[in-house]
Amino acid sequence: MSSLTDLSMLELAAKLASREVSSVDATRASLQRIAQVDPKVRAFLRVDEAGALKAAEASDARRKAGGPLSALDGVPVGLKDIFLTEGVETTCGSRILEGFVPPYDATVVRLLKEAGLPLLGKLNMDEFAMGSSNESSAYFPTHNPWDLTRTPGGSSGGSAAAVAAREVFGALGTDTGGSIRQPAALTNTVGLKPTYGRVSRYGVIAFASSLDQPGPMARTVGDTAALFQLIARHDPLDSTSADVETPDCLTGLEDGVRGLKLGVPREYFAEGMDPEVAGTLRASLEELEKLGATLVDVSLPHTKYALATYYLLASSEASSNLARYDGIRYGQRAKDARGLKELYTQTRGQGFGAEVKRRIMLGTYALSAGYYDAYYLRAQKVRTLIREDFTKVFQQVDAIVSPTSPVPAFKLGAKVDDPLSMYLMDVYTLPCNLAGLPGLSVPCGFTQAGLPIGMQLLGRPFDEARLLRIARAFEREHDFFRRAAPV
Repeated sequence: MSSLTDLSMLELAAKLASREVSSVDATRASLQRIAQVDPKVRAFLRVDEAGALKAAEASDARRKAGGPLSALDGVPVGLKDIFLTEGVETTCGSRILEGFVPPYDATVVRLLKEAGLPLLGKLNMDEFAMGSSNESSAYFPTHNPWDLTRTPGGSSGGSAAAVAAREVFGALGTDTGGSIRQPAALTNTVGLKPTYGRVSRYGVIAFASSLDQPGPMARTVGDTAALFQLIARHDPLDSTSADVETPDCLTGLEDGVRGLKLGVPREYFAEGMDPEVAGTLRASLEELEKLGATLVDVSLPHTKYALATYYLLASSEASSNLARYDGIRYGQRAKDARGLKELYTQTRGQGFGAEVKRRIMLGTYALSAGYYDAYYLRAQKVRTLIREDFTKVFQQVDAIVSPTSPVPAFKLGAKVDDPLSMYLMDVYTLPCNLAGLPGLSVPCGFTQAGLPIGMQLLGRPFDEARLLRIARAFEREHDFFRRAAPV
């Protein structure tokens, strides 16, 4: 039965449709796989075995009656612990929300339930999605299934590791500055950050509201496209949700890249990139050219300001969003506080980890009366320039190709005491969030040590279907997409 977990989401869906296997079989296989490997990988914060099996039984009953809710009805998936899930503890990887059980579902969780997908549980993450290695989780670090001594990336590292370790068939993550794409690159999985507003943020615990975006993570491009289509819906409960038509990403998935112009930004191939990553990316670009694409040298001149701009804006929004955790309404409360001020300071001091405190302090400073114009306002102006760079480039090309991460998966603990070095892990991914564009990370090879390398595709707003099409053309040429991690 464990061999079921080697199937892709679409392969399992086909077997479910033909009644060759049942959703209960697939869900039990996933639960067995979790019990087998998660003590080493540590991707899950909590497993909802009873809830998943109940949903699987309901799915099998619908199949038997001839009325599945969707093509993926019965395919088990996992959720990053940032999505509110009715009746299931949701902590966002933080002690300050320990014991918090939401009374309702996030919109994307509701959509998955309405499509009939059993939810296996909540996946580990960097606390409040702040981190690039999963090591700022308040509970424990997740380990990379390709090398258990290394990070799976972050903040959606639990989602990426669970997919790579075949514990789940697919998962949802969130991407604020690369938190879907970077861990996807480090774990040989596919991760899609949709256009800002394409997927509802309602019920997603906020980090930086103008940057956060939920998205799918899976083993194949087709799985990613299928999962994306389920959650890409306009939502009146989210004021930033875009009222655009849900794309049909599967119909044109096999159309190839012939005739497409792909931009190669010279600023993304600068110093500091691992030589093996650079070499693999160059080889991948040559392959795309052989498949019929035209490579175009382009420039995104304000890229050099993106890192500073992002961390000022994201920290400022985090400072505002996290002010709600005061020990009064929900989550952890300091027990020995005397007076309101002491309740605030002790609750937040005990409940927040070091990285969250660091970003709250930075954001509060940037928003303070004496420094607002010098830092926050100036960062917003630079953000506009970064967005304009992309707008100009997309007048010349259909998509942009770049590295996802400057380095392969690094050792756990290697950057914990060097925040700036950790922040640099997102240098290629965060400009996409500042501009609100769709981004996709797709596997493109391995280092000599067997560590995965990812290639990033960036597109015009709401052009996710084209990115998936390009990724699928590349995927058809390689078998490493389905290569199993050695865990």
